[in-house]
Amino acid sequence: MAMNHVRLIRSIAITREAMGVVSRRTYSSGKAKKGSKGSAASDAPKESILSKEVKSTTVVGANILKDGADPKILPDSEYPDWLWHLIDKKTALSELRRKNTETLPYEDLKRFVKLDNRARIKENNSLKAKN
Repeated sequence: MAMNHVRLIRSIAITREAMGVVSRRTYSSGKAKKGSKGSAASDAPKESILSKEVKSTTVVGANILKDGADPKILPDSEYPDWLWHLIDKKTALSELRRKNTETLPYEDLKRFVKLDNRARIKENNSLKAKN
């Protein structure tokens, strides 16, 4: 289980780096200079940011403090139990509607009421927009 979470954290870190690479805007210098030839160093392929080795002992990019360091990855027993349930797939409204509301657990009933209210509000808003 620990390795799955390490992989998840690594993929998040790699995705954040990729977003930085993709979302950078570059500006052209206008017209190319005549007579200038590219040097051998500039013709060589540049090393990708994604090819860096990601450390498996720290969460790269999670530091929010100016002088702080990236937090260390701890063993699974050090994290609270609710953390592991964040990645559980939640039931959809259509599936909750099929079930008997009398037998639903409290958390599912609460989710059903929230999703049902949201669906009714969207439907009323779309009806008002058509009129």
